[in-house]
Formats: sequence, structure tokens, C-alpha cells
Amino acid sequence: MTDHHPRPGVTRSDRISDEGLKRLEKQLKSGTRISDQVLAQWVRRYGQTALNLIRQYGRHHSMFDDLVDE
Repeated sequence: MTDHHPRPGVTRSDRISDEGLKRLEKQLKSGTRISDQVLAQWVRRYGQTALNLIRQYGRHHSMFDDLVDE
């Protein structure tokens, strides 16, 4: 028996990375239906970069602009 205990989930540093933005772009590109609330979470987490992707794929909503720190 080992004392190693796996950590559940994904670390914040792994979430806030280029990999996360690649996942968002993959979902947007595939046409996956993503609710505005979930897109807002992406904008809160990744800021302007996520907002630019969302605009690029035609999913922009004016409420997202208020979520980005200028």
C-alpha cells in the first residue's frame, strides 16, 4: 500500500492556461451549444482572450463586455 493519494480535478494553474483556451476554441469551432452563462464563466476566467474567441465564432453578447477588466 502506498501513501500516494491522487488529487481530484484540475489545478487552477492548469485551468488558466493555453490548454483551456484551446478547449474553448474547439467547442466553439465544433458548434457545441454553450449557454451564455457558461461563456460568461470563460470570460471571467480568461478575460479578453476568451472574449476575442467568442466574438470570432459569433457568440458575443453585450453582457460579456462588463466581465472583462480593462
